[in-house]
Amino acid sequence: MTAYAYATQSEKTLSGALTLLMHGLFLVLLVLGVAWQKRESPTMMAELWSSLPPPPAPKVEAPPPPPKVEPKPEPPKPIPKVEPKPEPKAEPKPEPKPEPKADIALREKQEKERKAKELAEKKKKEEALKAKELAEKKKKEEQARLEALKLQQAKEAEERRAREQEEALKKLAQQQVAARAQLVDEYKRRIAEQIKRHIIEPPSLQGNPEVELNITVLPGGEVLDVRTRRSSGQPLWDSAAERAVRRAQPLPLPPDPALMREFRELNLKFRPKE
Repeated sequence: MTAYAYATQSEKTLSGALTLLMHGLFLVLLVLGVAWQKRESPTMMAELWSSLPPPPAPKVEAPPPPPKVEPKPEPPKPIPKVEPKPEPKAEPKPEPKPEPKADIALREKQEKERKAKELAEKKKKEEALKAKELAEKKKKEEQARLEALKLQQAKEAEERRAREQEEALKKLAQQQVAARAQLVDEYKRRIAEQIKRHIIEPPSLQGNPEVELNITVLPGGEVLDVRTRRSSGQPLWDSAAERAVRRAQPLPLPPDPALMREFRELNLKFRPKE
């Protein structure tokens, strides 16, 4: 089956109307034929048509669109040749006129002054640069000197503090030694006084004899031993002093046990008139 395209809307409408008309006629013929068969004999009869309905109009295909004509590119226009223009001939330069001698001397003088000025400025810049470098060098040297001085002062202060601390320790030790010696002397004096209180002077004693005793003392103050180291020449006085030592125990001792070695061996002198 070939598809048909209508050229215009009127052709399409006409074709539809003819189609509907044919279908209507076909339907009417069909109804009339059935009704006639029911009334007449079953003899088959053919009805001849004097004329047939016109055939459908042939489908007119739309002509193809005309080919698109593209414009042909125009050929490039030839570039006109430009003839080089002849260069104008350079006119000969006029020779410079010789300068007068006065102008030459002035120009030389100005050139000398300019060079002298440049040399002076260069020298001035060099001197300023040297002065700046010298100032920076002096500044660095001064900073180094101050830092060295600070370090020296700190070192001297540290040494001074160390000396002061050492002297303070020595002084404290001397004070402790002096206090210790003073405390030992004080307790030795107390021991001697306690022994003197227990001496019974012999009746036949002559003069003021001196006896020297060595006394061995225990930590609690008890007398372990007493001996005459140097006699007074009067045995009665020597014996009286030894007996007093034994009667005076326990002897008074300092409370610090570290001082006990100072009282382990005592050397005491006794005179009757002291």
